[in-house]
Amino acid sequence: MSIWEQIDQPTLLINETVARANIACMLQRAQSKGVAFRPHFKTHQSAQIGEWFRDLGVEKITVSSVEMAEYFADHGWKDILIAFSMNPRQTKRINALARRVHLGILIENMDVLPPIYLFGVEPLDVWIKVDAGSRRTGVDWQDKKGIHELCEVVNRIPRLRLTGLLTHSGHSYHAGSLKKVNKIFREGVDRLNQLRDELEAAGHSGLKVSVGDTLGCSLCEDWSGIDEVRPGNFVLYDAQQAKEGSCKVEDISVALACPVVAKHPERREVVVYGGAIHLSKDNLEVDGKLSYGLPALPSGEGWGAPIPHARVDRLSQEHGILWIPGPEFEQIAIGDLVFVLPAHSCLTVQAMGDYLSLSGEKISTFNKKAE
Repeated sequence: MSIWEQIDQPTLLINETVARANIACMLQRAQSKGVAFRPHFKTHQSAQIGEWFRDLGVEKITVSSVEMAEYFADHGWKDILIAFSMNPRQTKRINALARRVHLGILIENMDVLPPIYLFGVEPLDVWIKVDAGSRRTGVDWQDKKGIHELCEVVNRIPRLRLTGLLTHSGHSYHAGSLKKVNKIFREGVDRLNQLRDELEAAGHSGLKVSVGDTLGCSLCEDWSGIDEVRPGNFVLYDAQQAKEGSCKVEDISVALACPVVAKHPERREVVVYGGAIHLSKDNLEVDGKLSYGLPALPSGEGWGAPIPHARVDRLSQEHGILWIPGPEFEQIAIGDLVFVLPAHSCLTVQAMGDYLSLSGEKISTFNKKAE
């Protein structure tokens, strides 16, 4: 039985060959620039996919929650950074995890330190989360007094290892041009290095600079002043990344297979079983209009290039409404599968919980363990 015959509901497919190539490419990029590689696993969320990294010698990883750190620790990862600001309600879990692995945490406020001091007994790497311009979270890079005070207090707690300064320039995704992406990426790096120089002059030596975001790491060539990179989305990529130019559409290693349940020729619309609870409502522009992914047709043992000018026009909970203006509309029959390259693969993985490889193998994530 072919893989297509196994699918009767929205199913997240992964092309292992493409994903492994993406991993190898980003690892080689980091190695060629002499920068430590600590990939973010929040995108793929899978112990099995994590092994594809380990096959290439990756030993250090980033995660986005204590729960995810516990999951990957259970699967043998020994050097983990939780790239989410310290949640004091989870101090005891963090302490228990630090008994098992070399653990790093982020802080941006002084108030999280008393719980660590009172309830923690295990050594921890501590990174200062810096807002270098994204305005999401972190200590403002211009708040030099506040950052200096944080470093001073961390250094007074013997089991805490003040490790460095960390940022994520997520605002680069709205830059609109390669020149602006480069500017934002370098701006973040340069601001952290300015802070590092000032902190070292004040006696805080040996601090590292860690930056993330797939867009910057894929497109920018100047990595000077960087000690560590933490991209995550690159293992899968997605339609947003392809639009921004950080990958080609053939580098996107996931697609949501959606059964066709209705057609409306007068509107050139195809209705699929695959809605907001499968794809999320992240979007991109196609010909100046919003689309919740890029529709594609089957091709060989996978999917083909996105259908020209087609878009995922609307989503409700279970329904996806695809607008197919060209001759591909006539090629699609009720009961067929149409594939949607997700606008944002991270949230699609979160929504779906597992993958099906093109060889028919189920791959689980920490949200949906293998049955």
